[in-house]
Amino acid sequence: MNKIAIIGGGASGLMAALFAARSGADVTIYEHNSGVGKKILASGNGRCNIINTTSSADDYSGADPQFVTYALKQLGFNYFQKFCLSIGLVLDIKEDGRCYPLSNEAKSVLIALKSAVSKAGVKILIDTQVTTISKIENRFIVETSSDKNLFNKVLIATGSEAAPQLGATADGYNFAKSFGHEIMPTYPALVQLHLNSKNHHKMAGVKTTAEVTLIIDGKSKEKVQGDILFASYGISGLAILDISQRASNALFNKQRVSITLNLLPRYDRASLANIIEKLLVSVPHHDLHTALCGLIPAKIATYLLEDATISPSAIVSTLNPKEIKKLIHLIGEWKFEVSDTHGFKHAEVSGGGISTAQINHKTMESKRVNGLYFAGEVLDIVGRRGGYNFNFAWASGMIAGKEMAK
Repeated sequence: MNKIAIIGGGASGLMAALFAARSGADVTIYEHNSGVGKKILASGNGRCNIINTTSSADDYSGADPQFVTYALKQLGFNYFQKFCLSIGLVLDIKEDGRCYPLSNEAKSVLIALKSAVSKAGVKILIDTQVTTISKIENRFIVETSSDKNLFNKVLIATGSEAAPQLGATADGYNFAKSFGHEIMPTYPALVQLHLNSKNHHKMAGVKTTAEVTLIIDGKSKEKVQGDILFASYGISGLAILDISQRASNALFNKQRVSITLNLLPRYDRASLANIIEKLLVSVPHHDLHTALCGLIPAKIATYLLEDATISPSAIVSTLNPKEIKKLIHLIGEWKFEVSDTHGFKHAEVSGGGISTAQINHKTMESKRVNGLYFAGEVLDIVGRRGGYNFNFAWASGMIAGKEMAK
């Protein structure tokens, strides 16, 4: 019988195991954690943004983002929705393309997958750390601290270094390197950012909506609108996570990174100037801080004025045109230098990984070693926030599982 070892029981590993076993293969999953699918449980704040209906290569980064195109076509959304129903999952499809289990609970996804995998006859070895993988003639030897077993094919689906508290390691990269594969440098992605400023920690806990512009080496690279959250280390929020992959990659490459915040993104610059001037005219006897609290959060107003070198107790009617112009500029374009990311521990995913140039995009098989496959986040592919990383994990896992069973 075709014996297959899958190293890693995350999204791509479980998907591969299910499709390989359903095709008649004898499948064993090696998982070093106390259970499979820990990242599935933690994803989407416990809700699991399982896929996005709109996925394309434009939603991914890596040395070759087009690598995902074939896989995404094989796992079109309608196919995936039917697959989910076949294992007992009903999807809640949002207007923006994000999809969640109808239960709104990530646990539902893992329960359904584990049940399907079990019924297909897959063996799952938890608390089992693979130490080495080697190949002699046409067989792979998978060794743990307690035993070794022979397999016809092996899938490395170990994920990345992101979220080590959930068991993430660099094991997959090390296994790949032992077979001669190139590893693209890794960096945290979908992660909070550290700021080099004297005031961000004083605004910790303050949340608002803003338009965030990412600036790399003095050039505007990306604009995203959404919530931001100041923190003791810097800044977080969904808008920050959205620009973090490019910011993190730029920091890794020693580029200068900064962000600007438009604190009233619903207004263009002319409208913003008009509304601020109207406000100041309407409350001429207010102190400036009190007046601004009608526009932006109070703590932000305090430190915005400090950056503008305008006293918060200044009476509105005493402001000169230069001060008003500076105030308008800062509300629409408050700049902060980015010094670092919040690290792999706090990252949802990782950029970089095993070079896709050495992987067959139609089979997920190594071009260097017959019978060796890769799937999911261990590869040099990282998606945007919104279900895209799971999308590639499911798709690459499905393809690998089908191919390995042949």
